[in-house]
Amino acid sequence: MLTHQPRMTAPTRAVLEVFLSDPDAPRYGLEIGSHTVLPSGTVHPILARLEGLGWLDSGWEDVDPSEVGRPRRRFYRLTAAGAAQAEAALAAADARRSHLRARRPAHVVPRLGTAQ
Repeated sequence: MLTHQPRMTAPTRAVLEVFLSDPDAPRYGLEIGSHTVLPSGTVHPILARLEGLGWLDSGWEDVDPSEVGRPRRRFYRLTAAGAAQAEAALAAADARRSHLRARRPAHVVPRLGTAQ
């Protein structure tokens, strides 16, 4: 299991927000992609990283693909520790973003008729 925090990119944040909207609900990749409007090639690596961190557990659904007419789905669920860590990571990212915005210099607009 990895011990570092994931980079809180916009796609990672979007995936975590889907899980945190109902922490007990199992989710699968295509469902997460439809909520976040992210492609599978973005969603699945994020899910793998979060699972490697121990924030998510996963398992295959117990269905016969020929009976349901589709491949089995791999479901992911937030762990209790993962939910707490995700909330803390999102809060820390929000705090960093607010701090950076507060430090940003005001946009300077030159006055008309003055030399630049």
